[in-house]
Amino acid sequence: MTWVMPPETAPQERTWMAFPRPGLTLGDDAASAEAARRTWATTANTISEHQPVTIVVDPMARSDARRLLSEQVDVLEAPLDDFWMRDIGPTFVVDDVTGELGAVDWVFNGWGANPWSTWTRDAEVAATVAAAAGAERIPSLLVNEGGAIHVDGTGTVLVTETVQLDPRRNPYADRERVELELARTIGATDVVWLPRGLTRDYDGFGTRGHVDMVATFAGAPSDTSGTSGASGASATSATTPSRTLLLHAQPDAGHPDHLVMPQIRRALEQATDATIVELPAPSTLADDDGPVDWNYVNHVVVNGAVIACAFGDPVADDRARGILADVYPGRQVRSIDAREVFVRGGGLHCITQQQPAV
Repeated sequence: MTWVMPPETAPQERTWMAFPRPGLTLGDDAASAEAARRTWATTANTISEHQPVTIVVDPMARSDARRLLSEQVDVLEAPLDDFWMRDIGPTFVVDDVTGELGAVDWVFNGWGANPWSTWTRDAEVAATVAAAAGAERIPSLLVNEGGAIHVDGTGTVLVTETVQLDPRRNPYADRERVELELARTIGATDVVWLPRGLTRDYDGFGTRGHVDMVATFAGAPSDTSGTSGASGASATSATTPSRTLLLHAQPDAGHPDHLVMPQIRRALEQATDATIVELPAPSTLADDDGPVDWNYVNHVVVNGAVIACAFGDPVADDRARGILADVYPGRQVRSIDAREVFVRGGGLHCITQQQPAV
């Protein structure tokens, strides 16, 4: 088998998610917990207007899921610890010769065995989803999360030194071992190592450098992937590899990421010839817990649409929608207020996982 991870602009069969269940991430405040459930449900319901969605629901959250989810959303019951499907679910790949669907089952250990995290149930989710999707499970001994990789569909993958080389994740790994495993599992031939992630991502509840908060490969100018075929997937050139990179930008010198992002940009410029398009951050710099990591890079690409993060900042939100519309021609850009997701440690991309069409 020669497994390859398609770009997110490729035709998709469905989106996978997990529904919030009671616990540390959801919080004890009833109003805030309900706001989070509604944001997760709104995301699922919105995506279901463009393609099938299956959401994993812990039995503890069954009644809330039934109350908030559209009838179009499929439900799969399974026990959960948390609800970040990008990280606990599998990374879907396709055999380059036969077109068979595969699902990489990374080791998940709570983003590096954090003392606040539990993960025994979440560590089983990838296998559960792979079986439900009818995909061949591809076991891996690499501790990794889906939010820690971004691919262009032609072998290039973005990673960060502080995730895959994290001693709390992979204490015996070096670059060569990580690159060999990424080649075996997702078909990576060119691994671009970024030095770090956003400042907020290194606090007590962060992932310590997920790449999907700073950069992503986007649609090329010739991409016509908004044109849907019979299954809702593109019938044209959606698999054309992208050489456009969307990069988070923090223009305000009052935010620590104002100094972080030029480091990441230099690393990208030295490692790839992709055209870099910046997505400026919204104007809010901090919340009660310190500098925010609000960004528009953490969006979701689906058949015919882009689901963008919004932050209650009309000027910045509109500007981001315009940039996304330019780099994803033919796709409708739809915004969802993502603040209830970000305050819990991620964005809309972090709560979803795409299954490519085969």
